[in-house]
Amino acid sequence: MISFDEITRLIPHRYPFLFVDRVLELEPGKRIRCIKNVTGNEYFFPGHFSELALMPGTVMVEALAQCGLLLFRAGDPAKHAGKVFLLGAADARFLKPVTPGDQLLFDVVAEKVISTAAIVRGVGLVEGEPVVKAKLTFAAVERPDLGTLHEDRPA
Repeated sequence: MISFDEITRLIPHRYPFLFVDRVLELEPGKRIRCIKNVTGNEYFFPGHFSELALMPGTVMVEALAQCGLLLFRAGDPAKHAGKVFLLGAADARFLKPVTPGDQLLFDVVAEKVISTAAIVRGVGLVEGEPVVKAKLTFAAVERPDLGTLHEDRPA
């Protein structure tokens, strides 16, 4: 198990953009299981939506991405010490709403890993039921040239 304090030493995210409370299980470079306790005090609930508090799907995908980053940083922080960027999210599906009081359990599995990049597949569950899933692509670089991260995009 990895505590919240250790998580903050492994990844750069901080409040209000840190969406992992604890790591429950870890097989470095292979799979990770994390939790996020969703409270009514989350910064996004007043605007999404004021009459019905729903966790935004983009925040759930970001939480999966943070679990993916922890999957590699927790196993060998020195090996993955550079900046790691989420380059893509494919096949994202938002299956059920997530509301205050829910506990999100994230399972992330590495599908393909090379020296500076990885593809992972993740699912978020509430009470055993899938609520979000996505395939994510990461790359580690020492100092990114942000203009080349998306060379396939038109100018």
